Amino acid sequence: MAEYFQIKCQENSSRTGILHTVNGDVLTPTFVPVATQGAVKTLTPEDLKSLGASIILANTYHLYLRPGIDVIKFFKGLQNFTNWKGPILTDSGGFQGFSLKHLRKITEEGIKFKSHIDGNLHMLTPELAIEYQGIFNSDIIMPLDVCSPNKETEESSRFAMERTHRWMLRSIKVPKSEHQTLFGIIQGGFYKDLRKESCEFLTSIDVPGYGLGGFSVGESKKLMYDTVEYTTGMLPKDKPRHLLGVGSPEDLVEGVHNGIDLFDCVLPTRIARNSALFVEKGRINISRSIYKSKDVPIEDDCDCYTCLNFSVAYIHHLFKAKELLAFRLASIHNLRYIFKLMESMREAINIGEFGKFRETFWDGYTPPNEATRQIQKEKWLNSLGRR
Repeated sequence: MAEYFQIKCQENSSRTGILHTVNGDVLTPTFVPVATQGAVKTLTPEDLKSLGASIILANTYHLYLRPGIDVIKFFKGLQNFTNWKGPILTDSGGFQGFSLKHLRKITEEGIKFKSHIDGNLHMLTPELAIEYQGIFNSDIIMPLDVCSPNKETEESSRFAMERTHRWMLRSIKVPKSEHQTLFGIIQGGFYKDLRKESCEFLTSIDVPGYGLGGFSVGESKKLMYDTVEYTTGMLPKDKPRHLLGVGSPEDLVEGVHNGIDLFDCVLPTRIARNSALFVEKGRINISRSIYKSKDVPIEDDCDCYTCLNFSVAYIHHLFKAKELLAFRLASIHNLRYIFKLMESMREAINIGEFGKFRETFWDGYTPPNEATRQIQKEKWLNSLGRR
């Protein structure tokens, strides 16, 4: 396990490294595209590789429901089933225990779900979550956890954290393949004493990697950044840290600044399908009329397939005409933007200039309005329960 993660360069808290897996190496810090049901929406494995992806994330809850564990077992794992020939990280389904709150009941045994597909009842326990991920042949696996909502009381956050810890102890006991690495998930809401306690618990059982859970649930950016900084400051420096469910450009920069190695989020592709595109200065809405006749790429210096071949006028037209190609071209651009950002951050750290890079980024980038962002986030979280 000593060679599982190697740190190459470090500048203050930010660092570059290499995750070694049997299915390939992962240069960190990096972004992990979310292939919830075994696919990143509208994109092929070849697309993902060309954009810069080295690892993807799939979801245990969704794959358990469809296509089912037996199907993936027949194919001897997700790599064969999806034709993604690289490392795979699988989440346990704990986030669905948070987002599908009207369809589940959490007990000490596990999470009882009412399927959002057909209404049938299912039980997901810590042991089953690990067993299923073994069948998936995932490289990195996550334990079942309990995620606290934003503004949860300290008492409720403690209860969720302590249950997460008990579930972690049960997860450790489940047999796993030698090549599979089980991360521990830090919970505790936005209470520093609880985050400290969660870090101390996981370091005491010597897990090989850490997932920082319970973020991007409607909290302010400042609260997120402060809590991430506080949490990573208590973790061993020689083990990887994964900030779960976070993927805005500004969050990636601040996460790397605070020592995060891995990020995953549906945001880049989700907002792409809603006509929002990343550019150096922030986001643009390609469906606005000002783009109707512009014969320029989304970004002049972008090397993605979309920017090299199509004008913003054409992409604007595709969205207005409700053509499915719009989703694909927008997703390609947004993910390439994210991977170029990660590549630039790795390069800056390697030459000792990340501090300068971060300053330049913030000088030119304007994130979405905070109040508007929180309203949109809340709408998205509420929509998850209706699917």
